[in-house]
Amino acid sequence: MENNELKLSEQEVVRRGKLEKYKELGLDPFGQAFDQKNHSTEVKQLAEKVINEFKENNKDLSEEEYKAKLHEFIEEKKIEVQVAGRIMFIRKMGKASFFTIQDKLGKIQVYIRKDVVGEDVYNLFKMQDLGDIVGVNGIIMITQTGEITIRCEKYTHLVKALRPLPEKFHGLTDLEERYRRRYLDLIMNEDSKRVAIQRPKIIRAMQEYFDNEGFIEVETPVLQNIQGGATARPFITHHNALDSDFYLRIATELHLKRLLVGGLERVYEIGRIFRNEGMDKTHNPEFTTVELYQAYGDLQSMMDLNEGVIRHAATKVIGKTIFKNPFTSIENVEDMTVENGGLIDISKPFRRVTMCELIKEATGVDFKNNNYTLDEAIALAKEHKVPVEPHFTVGHVINAFFEEYCEHTLIQPTFLMGHPIEISPLTKKDPSDPRFVQRFELFIGGKEFSNAYTELNDPIDQRERFEEQMKEKAKGNAEANEMDIDFCESLEYGMPPAGGIGIGVDRLVIFLTESSSIRDVILFPQMKTR
Repeated sequence: MENNELKLSEQEVVRRGKLEKYKELGLDPFGQAFDQKNHSTEVKQLAEKVINEFKENNKDLSEEEYKAKLHEFIEEKKIEVQVAGRIMFIRKMGKASFFTIQDKLGKIQVYIRKDVVGEDVYNLFKMQDLGDIVGVNGIIMITQTGEITIRCEKYTHLVKALRPLPEKFHGLTDLEERYRRRYLDLIMNEDSKRVAIQRPKIIRAMQEYFDNEGFIEVETPVLQNIQGGATARPFITHHNALDSDFYLRIATELHLKRLLVGGLERVYEIGRIFRNEGMDKTHNPEFTTVELYQAYGDLQSMMDLNEGVIRHAATKVIGKTIFKNPFTSIENVEDMTVENGGLIDISKPFRRVTMCELIKEATGVDFKNNNYTLDEAIALAKEHKVPVEPHFTVGHVINAFFEEYCEHTLIQPTFLMGHPIEISPLTKKDPSDPRFVQRFELFIGGKEFSNAYTELNDPIDQRERFEEQMKEKAKGNAEANEMDIDFCESLEYGMPPAGGIGIGVDRLVIFLTESSSIRDVILFPQMKTR
């Protein structure tokens, strides 16, 4: 115990020393339930409603008369409120004091007087420290400076904070500490709280849009015995009862498509995906996607849906269609325009272009109209300093060219089409050129946001694609799909022609909240062990 006490700061020792004083007063330092009837924003709205009413009926008053009469008018209304929150500021002035409490929606000032709450309660208030949580019953008032304030009629101690909050201006500024101790980040950083509140609203708006389009929200297994539905490295775990290894899912695709076979026709799932890969500003090993499948749909259906859901979430939750590019190198907000890529406009129809068209624009190499052999494609890659791996085919080389020369240029919303078949094992071939498939990826700010297919529903073709993936796996491609025999068998019962799409929820939230990193929009991102 002594060793632990030696680690305490002077402030922490003082705060712990107050615990016995609370108990002597018959108070639990860590409180009981409190009926929080109002939040800070509601208090301000109630006050502003009364202020507007007064303004409407007293337009001819002088400034001095206006202040005096407004004060009287609000006092006569006696608007009672009951709030709770964390003390963020205290200004003690003898027999009266001001303090500010913070709840989930914002801050509100409180005025407390000794002659109103009584000497014992006022002495209790004087024991409080910044960070303590309290309850206040009171009447709305306006101060001489015009600030909306609660005049405390009843004061309730709720929770003693044993550690001091970081200093406002020099405290929790280290990004890594903000992510590790998100609870402090949410207390001290209003922008972090804004993003935390807006994220679920964005997800609700997406659900609302899909539900209104006739889709059914479903749940599929997180533990899977087949690595499939995407090309990615999995996390592997062991199921003791079955004595078998399982993967944390890298996609929800194969189970959702089984539901199309079963006749549900329009399904989607918003859920966690796990990929055992690197971490950076746009990647976390545990992330959220929405996958959606529409029987009798195609690539065009998915494009319409993709544009529609993004605009719906943007306008409903954020209220605008032009956003700061979260991945721009432009630092000064005033210098950002749509033309220079600092701002992104989602109000206009998204651009549509093929991978080969972009590569030809950037390098002059025409993969579409030249049926290069693998040796020729690798020679072109070396000439243009494009990295090549042992398992590469011509399709992989095309994709590598795109990633090297084109991906970062797709700033305004762009549907990228014409992917090689080798990197799209679950997608229908392009009838006009079987080297490519019916697929698009949506790029915004040079980053992929969505991936959509005209879904492959030919069981024979699908089995052949899986077999090719198994060959790639044997050559060292750890991200290749495994053979899912049950899925192939399900297709043999007949899956309707369909469109399917996966949308990265975290990246969409980054964009719509104008954040700068995936760690800003995930409350508890994965971090290295200290």
